Amino acid sequence: MADIMSILSQSYASVALTTPSNMPYTNVDPASYQGTWDGTYSNNQKFQFTISQVNGFRAQVKYQSGATVQYQGVLIKDNSFRIGDTKFTLSSAGAAQIKTVITDPVTGNTNLIAGNAAQET
Repeated sequence: MADIMSILSQSYASVALTTPSNMPYTNVDPASYQGTWDGTYSNNQKFQFTISQVNGFRAQVKYQSGATVQYQGVLIKDNSFRIGDTKFTLSSAGAAQIKTVITDPVTGNTNLIAGNAAQET
């Protein structure tokens, strides 16, 4: 049990603090987000987002990468949202940057993988 607590303590201590945005949630253009987004991570693993029901700053998202499939309602703020350990950031019209934290179940080490996604037209 002490090992688990030690790992958790080290993880929390090593996480960089981010400054939360002071911007309020604002409505987004549904066409900028809605649809299917396909991409590939830096490790050549493919992923796909399906974003639907964009209303105001809320949306329903399906994320799929390998055997992982997640469904979640998200809040869009500062051109981005999170689903699980993955962050989607709209970088320009029809293009997004994706970052995912992967934790090795054996060692507990974490790695950040990134990729780009394009919105299907």
